[in-house]
Amino acid sequence: MDDINSLNTGIPHPARRYNYWLGGKDNFEADRVSGVQIAQAIPWIPTAARANRAFLSRAVRFLVRKAGVRQFLDIGTGIPAPGNTHEVAQSIDPRARVVYVDNDPLVMSHLRALATGTPEGKTGYIHSDLLDPDEILREIGATLDLSQPVAVLLVAVLHFLTDDDAVHAAVGKLVAAMPPGSYLIISHAALDLVSDVEREALEKLTGPDGGNGPFKLRAGTEIAAFTDGMKLVEPGLVPIQIWRPEPDSPFGPDEQIGMYGVVAQKPS
Repeated sequence: MDDINSLNTGIPHPARRYNYWLGGKDNFEADRVSGVQIAQAIPWIPTAARANRAFLSRAVRFLVRKAGVRQFLDIGTGIPAPGNTHEVAQSIDPRARVVYVDNDPLVMSHLRALATGTPEGKTGYIHSDLLDPDEILREIGATLDLSQPVAVLLVAVLHFLTDDDAVHAAVGKLVAAMPPGSYLIISHAALDLVSDVEREALEKLTGPDGGNGPFKLRAGTEIAAFTDGMKLVEPGLVPIQIWRPEPDSPFGPDEQIGMYGVVAQKPS
C-alpha cells in the first residue's frame, strides 16, 4: 500500500495484481509475475478475486434495496473494473453518492477518468490512506451527508495492513464518525480457511524477502473484532461466496475461497 511503489512499475502493487487476477489490462510485468507466483502456490486466489468482486456487488445491492442506504465510502477501491461501487448503487438508485479513497496515484487517475457516476448522484475521490482517517473525514463532507447513514467498504484491503493496533484504531475512528444506522462491509483473507501449506507459502511470498508486498491472514475471530459493538447482517461472518448468494452464482458453497465477508450495522 505504498505510494512510491505504486509508481514503480518494476515492483508489484496489490491494486494492479488484483486487476490482473480479474482479467484486466491495467497492470505491468511485475504485477503479472507476482500474480502468477502467488496463484501457483495458492491456486484459488484468482477465483477469490472474482468472488470478492461479486460479494461487493451483492452487499451494495442489499444495502440499497433492503436497507435504504444511498451513501458509500469505498476505501482501497483498486483500479476500476466492471461492478464498481457507484455502478452497482446508482443502477438501483441514480441518486446514490459514492466516495472512493485510495493511496495509489494510478488508481486515482483511472477513477477520475472512469468513475464519473450519474448526473442525479455524486461521485467523489480522495487520494489518501485508510491509516489516515482524519484526512478522509475532513474531505468526505464535500460528497456525503453525514447526517444520513453511510456504508463504509473495506473490501480486500485490511489484509494488506499488518499493524493490528494501527488498523483497528483507523477503522474504529471511521465507524465512530459515521451516523447511527451506518454499515461496515469487510472482506478479508482468512487464516482459518487456508491449509497450513498454503499459509506457509503465502507468508514466504509476502514476507520481507518475498518481493510481493506485505500481507496478513487473520482468523475469523480477529476479522469479527472490527465489527465489535455492531449488529451483523445475516448470515454474519461467513466465506464470501455464501454471503447471501444468488441463484446464478458461479461460486459453489463448498468451493475453496479463503476469504470471509461480513456486513455490520452501527446501532441506531
